[in-house]
Amino acid sequence: MKQHLFNHWSEIKYLKDIVTNPLIEVGEYSYYSGYYGDQNFEDGCVRYLWGDIQSRELFNPIEQYGWQLDKLIIGNYVCIASGVVILMGGNHNHHSEWVTVYPFVEQLEQSYEPKGDTVIKSDAWIGMNAIIMPGVTIGEGAIVAAGSVVSKDVPPYTIVGGNPPKEIKKRFTDSEINMLMEMRWFDWDRKIIERAVPLLSSSSIEKLFDFYNSEVK
Repeated sequence: MKQHLFNHWSEIKYLKDIVTNPLIEVGEYSYYSGYYGDQNFEDGCVRYLWGDIQSRELFNPIEQYGWQLDKLIIGNYVCIASGVVILMGGNHNHHSEWVTVYPFVEQLEQSYEPKGDTVIKSDAWIGMNAIIMPGVTIGEGAIVAAGSVVSKDVPPYTIVGGNPPKEIKKRFTDSEINMLMEMRWFDWDRKIIERAVPLLSSSSIEKLFDFYNSEVK
């Protein structure tokens, strides 16, 4: 009988506790809620990224080929739902401008092209079964709706959905977003955040800004 990675849909795993891949950088309190997908984060949610234990045992493209490999960079307090797929740079050897897209072994060293780091910034929420394409940056506080296929950058505090994703709405006004980007609450000391939880769990950005000015700035 298969051993499930998660015991219940309410269970989360903090990325800091489970990530071993040196090409994945994760912030504090970011988590993966993977019950329904029942996939390992490093080799299920994240795909085609060299650096997990198994791939390190098989080959080393940095030493063997001199490749500059893309990284996955995740900020603080990021929420990643079950079934999310983050496509990375391990298979960028297919060239649409060549006669064939087939990656012949003899051409692997020359054919690799990095796509750039994939960045999920702090306080973003990636909905169930969303797909994040290589080299994308998802801004602070952004929400990616379930089932979306994200192939372009997502601005901060913006909700997007669909394939290709379209902007559904900004979460707040421009002035409120400017305040949030100045405060960057997710970078505060944890003890200060705990004091601010009632404000963070409300819609009053101005009151949070007052707290920031008096207690943080």
